[in-house]
Amino acid sequence: MMKAGDPMNFVIISPHFPPHYYRFWSAINHRGVNTLGIGEDLYDTLPSEVKDSLTEYYRVDDMTDYNQLLRACGYFTHRYGKIDEIESNNEFWLETDARLRTDFNVSGLKTQEMYPLKYKSGMKPVFQKTGVQAAPGKRIRDEDKSEAGVFVQEHGYPIIAKPDNGVGAFATYKLENQQDLETFLSHKLPVDYFFEKYIDGTIHSFDGMVDQDGNIILESGLIYGTDVMESVNKDLDMFIYIPRKLPPKILEVGRKAVEAFNLRKRFFHIEFFLLPDNEVVALEVNARPPGGMIVDMINYANDLNVYELYAQLVTEGTFAAEIDRKFNCFYVGRKSHYEYTFSAEELVQEYPDAIVFNGPIPLAFASAMGDYALIIRTPTLEEGQEIREKAMKKR
Repeated sequence: MMKAGDPMNFVIISPHFPPHYYRFWSAINHRGVNTLGIGEDLYDTLPSEVKDSLTEYYRVDDMTDYNQLLRACGYFTHRYGKIDEIESNNEFWLETDARLRTDFNVSGLKTQEMYPLKYKSGMKPVFQKTGVQAAPGKRIRDEDKSEAGVFVQEHGYPIIAKPDNGVGAFATYKLENQQDLETFLSHKLPVDYFFEKYIDGTIHSFDGMVDQDGNIILESGLIYGTDVMESVNKDLDMFIYIPRKLPPKILEVGRKAVEAFNLRKRFFHIEFFLLPDNEVVALEVNARPPGGMIVDMINYANDLNVYELYAQLVTEGTFAAEIDRKFNCFYVGRKSHYEYTFSAEELVQEYPDAIVFNGPIPLAFASAMGDYALIIRTPTLEEGQEIREKAMKKR
């Protein structure tokens, strides 16, 4: 916790990506914290918002060269004193964050805690200990592809194949027959995969933050109208939404999962399948903010500033906020290869109060989240669904 007259030193891995995360660093910096960025982009090429959010920036030639990151943190230690926090809020850098925390004795997740948070094969046993059902799954080692055939014999098709240590829906596939399996095995990434029996249910997430003692201090959740894997692999448009009332079963199992994974002073994004019979099947846990523009959706749904709340969590260890979801909040991600019945301009003109954001999406997110986004918030679910359907209607 920050002491008067003794600023915290907060090291940020890759502060320029995702592009809107500068809002986290700016909010922290405005609370008197030294925000110390490490990245490989030239300083002069950083957006002005990122520059303004940082106390200092240390450029390395290669972010995947751990020794360069060590030197950067060593420099910051020499210049500012002991590092208090190291964070990226980015799934890609989660293990790097943890390794640096371990080497510099910084509070937070350490290397030895990464397996159940980063590897699909490590997540399943933790979910099962909570009593939450998990889909049958098995790690398929890259050096022994025969394990894939054994799993299919035991569970049948369809199968979901995803990197055991993966990010989002990248290189994730639905295998529906033997030909799909053979094609996958001959073209797969040279990494261990995790095979999982396909579950026919609606994907829900339980999102939020925990304080320094592991208490949940922010709760939200998504319902996926489009599966992210399907959006990527089939190039579909995307829609997700935050309902004003979260399903009680998702709240129940989500809270159990947060406790089971022993999360402290950070975001969480946990995904489940909700089946037609109201049973829940665990999918995966992510110890970081929900991706894309979902943090902004939480803001719109609650009339909050989650970026400011995170800064308060960093500096004070907790916060108190009224989480009442005044609105349902919808995200529509439109793909450029479709012809839509209504232009974004027409929709905004017709629903000026409901459409709170519209604009292009960064290329890095486009395959999953669409090329152009609209965020819609409405007091009633029915009104939001009506606007969402018009936004997705094609010629």
